[in-house]
Amino acid sequence: MDKESKIKVIILAAGQGKRMQSKLPKVLIPLRGKPLVAHVLDAVKKSGVGDTPLVVVGQQRELIMEKLGSGYKYIIQEEQLGTGHAVMAAQKALENEAEHVIVLYGDHPFISPETIKKLTGKQANSNAKITMATVNLPDFKDWRVLFYSNFSRIIRDKNGNIIKDVQFKDANEEEKKVTEVNPCYFCFEANWLWKNLKNLRTDNAQKEYYLTDLVKIAMQEKIKIESIKIDPREALGANSKEELDILKKMVL
Repeated sequence: MDKESKIKVIILAAGQGKRMQSKLPKVLIPLRGKPLVAHVLDAVKKSGVGDTPLVVVGQQRELIMEKLGSGYKYIIQEEQLGTGHAVMAAQKALENEAEHVIVLYGDHPFISPETIKKLTGKQANSNAKITMATVNLPDFKDWRVLFYSNFSRIIRDKNGNIIKDVQFKDANEEEKKVTEVNPCYFCFEANWLWKNLKNLRTDNAQKEYYLTDLVKIAMQEKIKIESIKIDPREALGANSKEELDILKKMVL
């Protein structure tokens, strides 16, 4: 069997998005004539990765499921306790179905089919536990200011290996200057993912389970993390009306 044939796609679409000031759930807010999440689903379809994407829904889930239709599998996340918790909700459905799991976000509309193929292909063919996308920026000017305080920094050793992922609020002044950032697009070896989801903790300001903490766990286990570089525009999400306005002006 082709190593890439047992990759499953999870799309996180459970959040309300209060900062969007919209009655619609965030993933249904329109961009260029269709909902944010529809852009992501189209990219997955064009990539040819996986079979039927699994969409994790929570807030206003009936509306999302009605809008997207019956072509997807839906998992209900009753409480929204973070990205790690959303993947936990999907574990039972995928536990014996997947060799690799890619996690994408319903409010990040610009991810490309090529990136999805590249990320999953590297994971499937490298025997890695985690493959992640990273973004290299020239600076934090203009629209790239969105990355400055919203994205963690990737720290590498002299051999180019990822040794640290530093949240902006935890970064020192030198680390804040680092222009390689983490958009949180991950592909995991499934068995390693299921085992380590249990190790996530909520000892953070939001009291949530963060998927990004799996990077720290891998580093503690001295597991090499594979990575690919992607275009900065592909990493942009819409968390506020201001950010959505920037996405509307973006040339792809």
